[in-house]
Amino acid sequence: MIKDMTRIMGIDPGSRTTGIGIVDSDGRTSKAVCYQAIRCGDGDFPRRLKIIFTEISQLIQHYRPDEVAIETVFMAKNAASALKLGQARGAAICAAVAMDIPVYEYAPKAIKQSVVGKGSAAKTQVQYMVSLLLNIKESIQEDAADALAVSICHANSRWTLAKINQVSSNYRKS
Repeated sequence: MIKDMTRIMGIDPGSRTTGIGIVDSDGRTSKAVCYQAIRCGDGDFPRRLKIIFTEISQLIQHYRPDEVAIETVFMAKNAASALKLGQARGAAICAAVAMDIPVYEYAPKAIKQSVVGKGSAAKTQVQYMVSLLLNIKESIQEDAADALAVSICHANSRWTLAKINQVSSNYRKS
């Protein structure tokens, strides 16, 4: 059974900008706790990875999420971009697992499907639906909105899985 509220940190990784979106959710309703973009700048790549790791570690210590959800690597325009994205994901994942927080991964299409209703949704559609679902009135930065969408996707997935397990358990008892 799902406890009343679960704090989920969603991460939209990027080597220059990484989106963070934290929600409290019971699976049916979610409330935004924090959303922001970690800007790594144009410095050398190892330094950008350190920024991602350090800032996510600090946010985890401050907000104490129960779970972390992160977007998987999609096929980038070129191999070098895909490798950098993968390394940014690695820095983010390491920050979570270093603090013993479970990490869940979702494909970009699954995230968009969960929030917008179609896997090919535009970023503006994701921003709009995230604002609507979380009742956020102000404009949300694109990467932060994507990270909130990751959180919402995970909240929906864990609620559905808990319901399936509950029905399955009741079926086995009868």
